[in-house]
Amino acid sequence: MTTSANPAKPTRKPRGAYAKTAEKRAAILDAALEVFAESGFRSGSLREVSQRVGMSEAGLLHHFRSKTALLEAVLEHRDEKARGLVPVDSPDGMEVLRSLVDLAAHNASIPGVVELYTTLSAEATSPDHPAHAYFARRYDFTREKVERAFLALLADGRLRPGIDPRRAAIAVIALMDGLQVQWLLDRDVVDMSDELRQVFSLFVDGDWDAAASDPSQPAARAGD
Repeated sequence: MTTSANPAKPTRKPRGAYAKTAEKRAAILDAALEVFAESGFRSGSLREVSQRVGMSEAGLLHHFRSKTALLEAVLEHRDEKARGLVPVDSPDGMEVLRSLVDLAAHNASIPGVVELYTTLSAEATSPDHPAHAYFARRYDFTREKVERAFLALLADGRLRPGIDPRRAAIAVIALMDGLQVQWLLDRDVVDMSDELRQVFSLFVDGDWDAAASDPSQPAARAGD
């Protein structure tokens, strides 16, 4: 690809146009998340997504060049919402763990999204799946952040003896994913947030309820 020596400056769109485009993309992502959660990625169609936002399929493809690109954007969009619930960069490891419990409780209110994530994460183990790279990156990111929370707890003297932060992070992620599968199979038997809290109490030296209500600690973030 070549460029001219003095490329012309691109014409700037009015700020309102940018805002309108951002709003439209957000509306598409929300609609796609609903459609994929209801019908699955393979069965959910671009036509149905475009109908929900009142635009043509060609108009949708102007924002997202393919169904695969839309899926990747939907997954990132969901993660952005989840990051609003979990302060993964907090220096307080207990705050991160309490927020993961809150996230598990929140996930119980969006079964369609949980089912979509669970199905896609299993399918994406195939290297040629469109979401394979996304899930590989996501697990790397999550392991790092949860391990950092446990390292902070270790430094504070709140991690029980013999608990390895790296292995604890891997175990927590496996637990959260496994709880989602069990919960989808029988929601009356499994309480994801309670089970997660109980396991955290095995890792963290101290009363979990006291830690959660300690006014000296930052409150866990809420709501998506």
